[in-house]
Amino acid sequence: MDIVLEICDYYLFDKVYADVFPKDGAVHEFLKPAIQSFSQIDFPSLPNLDSFDTNSTLISSNNFNISNVNPATIPSYLFSKIASYQDKSEIYGLAPKFFPATDFINTSFLARSNIFRETLSLFIITTIFGWLLYFIVAYLSYVFVFDKKIFNHPRYLKNQMSLEIKRATTAIPVMVLLTIPFFLLELNGYSFLYLDINECTGGYKAILWQIPKFILFTDCGIYFLHRWLHWPSVYKVLHKPHHKWIVCTPFASHAFHPVDGFFQSLPYHLYPLLFPLHKVLYLFLFTFVNFWTVMIHDGSYWSNDPVVNGTACHTVHHLYFNYNYGQFTTLWDRLGNSYRRPDDSLFVKDAKAEEEKKIWKEQTRKMEEIRGEVEGKVDDREYVEQ
Repeated sequence: MDIVLEICDYYLFDKVYADVFPKDGAVHEFLKPAIQSFSQIDFPSLPNLDSFDTNSTLISSNNFNISNVNPATIPSYLFSKIASYQDKSEIYGLAPKFFPATDFINTSFLARSNIFRETLSLFIITTIFGWLLYFIVAYLSYVFVFDKKIFNHPRYLKNQMSLEIKRATTAIPVMVLLTIPFFLLELNGYSFLYLDINECTGGYKAILWQIPKFILFTDCGIYFLHRWLHWPSVYKVLHKPHHKWIVCTPFASHAFHPVDGFFQSLPYHLYPLLFPLHKVLYLFLFTFVNFWTVMIHDGSYWSNDPVVNGTACHTVHHLYFNYNYGQFTTLWDRLGNSYRRPDDSLFVKDAKAEEEKKIWKEQTRKMEEIRGEVEGKVDDREYVEQ
C-alpha cells in the first residue's frame, strides 16, 4: 500500500493535510495539550537483547525460561521480539521513495508517517477504491455477462438488487476499517512485501511462483473460515445476511455482514505478513480477488470444471448452503467432503420457458429442504413469487 499511499500523498493529501491540519494552526493549537501529554507517556523502549540477564529471562535458544522469568521484563522482551520482525527501511513516510518531496510535505503537524494520518488516508483510499471496483466490475458484469432471466426465478427477492447494493455499500467502509491494522503493519515494515527484483529476491521466477502460492494459501484459509461461518451459532449472527440471496446478481458479491467479509479477507492480508510478495503483484492480486468475487456471483455458467470453483460451484453454495465453501478451487471441498457437483441443468443454454420453470422448481424444492435444516422453518425473505 505504500506505492498507492505515496501517489495519493504526492498528488493530493500533502496539500490537503497542510490546509486542514497546518502546523501552529487552530486545530494544532487545540490539540497541543493532548499531543504533549501523549508524548510524555513512558512507553517501554525496545531493548537490546544482550542487556538481559539470560539466566533469569532467556535460554540459549532465545525462548522464555518461564519458570525463572522476571515478570517486569516480559513487556520489554515482547517489544524486542516484535521489533526484530520490523524492516525499518520499509517504514512509510520517513522519506519519499517514488516521488520527490512536495512543497507541503512538512507543513502539516500530521506527518506522512503519523499513524492517525495513515489510518485516515487508508480509510479514504481503500473505501473509495472498494466502491469503485465493486460498482464498475459488478455493473459491467450485469450489462455484458449476467443472465437476466434469473429475475423470474421463484427465489429471486423483491427489490433484490437494490438490497444487495445497499448492503454492500454500507459494509465496504466497515470492512475497510477492520482491515486497516494489516495495512498499517505493512506500512511500518512488518511484512514481506518488496519491490526490487534481483537475485536476492528470486527475480521474476519468484514472482511467477507467488501467484499459485497466494491462490493455494488463500483458498485453503477461506475454505476453513467459510466452513466455520456455517456453524449454526456463527451463521445466524454473521453469515446469514450473505445467504439472503438464494440466487445472486453480480451486486451480491460484496453484500456481506462487514465482520463476515473481514473474516473471509483475513487470508489475503495474512499472506504478505508470512511470505514474500512483490508489491505490484500484491495490488494486482487485490484487484483480481475483487474481480473474482463478483464473477462467481454473476450467474453465468461457462464451465463445469472439476478443479476450478467457478460460478456454477458458488451458485450451488447459495442454493444448497452446505456445499462448495472454497474460493478458487474444489480441492478443499473434496478433501473435506463438502464438494457438490453442479447440476447439468445449470449449463443448458437457450432452454425453453417451460423447461426452465421445471429446473427452477426442482432447485427450489431441494433448496427448501436444506434451508429448513440450516435456518429453521421460518423464512423471512420476501420473494417476487410468493
